[in-house]
Amino acid sequence: MLWDVDYTLVSAGGLGTRLYEAVFREMFGRELLEVAPKAGRTDRAIAGDTLALAGVPRACVDEFLAALARACADGAVPARVRPMPGAAAAVAALAAVSGSGIRQSVLTGNIRPLAALKLRRAGLGEHLDLDAGAYGDAHEVRAELVAVARDAASRVYGRVFDGPSAVLVGDTPLDVEAALATGARAVAVATGSYAAAELAAAGAEVVLPDLTDAARVVAAVTLTGPTGPGEAAGPAG
Repeated sequence: MLWDVDYTLVSAGGLGTRLYEAVFREMFGRELLEVAPKAGRTDRAIAGDTLALAGVPRACVDEFLAALARACADGAVPARVRPMPGAAAAVAALAAVSGSGIRQSVLTGNIRPLAALKLRRAGLGEHLDLDAGAYGDAHEVRAELVAVARDAASRVYGRVFDGPSAVLVGDTPLDVEAALATGARAVAVATGSYAAAELAAAGAEVVLPDLTDAARVVAAVTLTGPTGPGEAAGPAG
């Protein structure tokens, strides 16, 4: 099971943007005036577009991402990172499902150090195996991260997670698209900037309003029962 991070598990209080600004200032000696659109995108894509908007060659992306990783490790940039409502209980409930074989990690547009920083500050490190996930430095296209995560999980657990044995949970149409393009299942949560109807139209198998009902989250992921009233459902992928 692969969680998106921003606005699915955490609200990061602008941490990513502040880090981009700090790194750009350090590298180029001037202020960053605009950050490219982020929702559902990877840091490799966001950084490339952000640099282009600032008149910097895209060839500097790798250097920028390396500096971003160092800034995350330093941990000096302040931001109020908090878990999304119900996130901790939902993750814990899935970890407690007896005999399910569920393994939880992340598929996120964040580079790994940034994802780890956000999850740590939100108190959500437990039950998430970050070695089995995929991160936003691997590719510009989010759907390409699914194969990366599957390969990582196979190395960690010694089994294959193909087709619908992989479940992506996220809050944007790009999360849904990544799942459908790779044969995974798509569970969406309307906790970001997209309405439930938009996520259903994108093709999500199930759309939950949020993560506050852990039993509904478990049911949506495991297909073990109704997700409850208020569910919006799109066509199965």
